[in-house]
Amino acid sequence: MKFIVSIIVITVIFIGVGIWITSPKSTPETSTQLDSFAKCLAEKNLTMYGAAWCSHCQAQKKLFGDSFQYVPYVECPNQAKLCLDKGVEGYPTWITQDGTKLVGEQSLQSLSSATSCPLP
Repeated sequence: MKFIVSIIVITVIFIGVGIWITSPKSTPETSTQLDSFAKCLAEKNLTMYGAAWCSHCQAQKKLFGDSFQYVPYVECPNQAKLCLDKGVEGYPTWITQDGTKLVGEQSLQSLSSATSCPLP
């Protein structure tokens, strides 16, 4: 009986350690680095145009986590004229200061390339 209890306890410990090791870690350094990257995008006047119901927009926001608060963002259903004037035809669309459009989900690398903002 003690043997079975020991096996169960060891199994639970291994499962717990496995979950802990594979869970994403958010460190203050990572958050600070993403904050700096998002602020740099804002300084370079890169704006994301999207919609709350857009799953690709949600994925794009999730890439930044809490740092997305620093990214210039336009909610197109609420500002339809602005989005039409900018030529937004799909979501998400990123528009640079010079009017270049990046359509669809973008990696941090592609946003960095478009703006020369250093990657976190």
